[in-house]
Amino acid sequence: MNVVLLLLSSFLLAGCSVLGKRTAEEAQYAVLKSEGEFEIRRYEPMIIAETTIEGDYRSASGKAFSRLAGFIFGGNKAESSIDMTTPVLQEQESEEVVMTAPVLQKKSGEKWVTAFVMPRKYTMETIPKPLDKDIVLKEIPADTVAVIRYSGLHSEKNIRKYSEKLNEWIVREGYRPVSGPRAATFDPPWTLPFLRRNEVHIEVK
Repeated sequence: MNVVLLLLSSFLLAGCSVLGKRTAEEAQYAVLKSEGEFEIRRYEPMIIAETTIEGDYRSASGKAFSRLAGFIFGGNKAESSIDMTTPVLQEQESEEVVMTAPVLQKKSGEKWVTAFVMPRKYTMETIPKPLDKDIVLKEIPADTVAVIRYSGLHSEKNIRKYSEKLNEWIVREGYRPVSGPRAATFDPPWTLPFLRRNEVHIEVK
């Protein structure tokens, strides 16, 4: 059953195309600055369904997708289906230790937080509530995000590699990072690697 849900969520995620054709609704944003593979975006408020899995990136991703897919395919109190929306967001869980300045972040075990963005038509009052206690609905306020886009495999190694490049660009452009890196995926595993849209996001001020 878990494998079926994972395949179905991946199928909907990118309009079921190996060629990178996407039909799913995408989280809304305005581009404030663009330079090659980099962008500064202002994202509109959104609702996410989030779950945390302990383990390495690969194993945690599969378990999280299966859990969240169960929620949008009827595993909710309304027993209704929820359309798939892009991107799927993933980040390592961190523990914030607040000093005077700056805010320091450190890794808190091997845990990955994965989130599906919910369709814009829902509010926190109208979104079907998950039956799984390990899925949390959250309302995310509008925020400004620095983004680097790349194709190929979306691995933990690539997340680290492109996070470093993005952080360097952020500092060079005079912004200040205020979050850890967050992976954003837009395509299912069977999309041809060179046509995949992968991104790393870091919130900035």
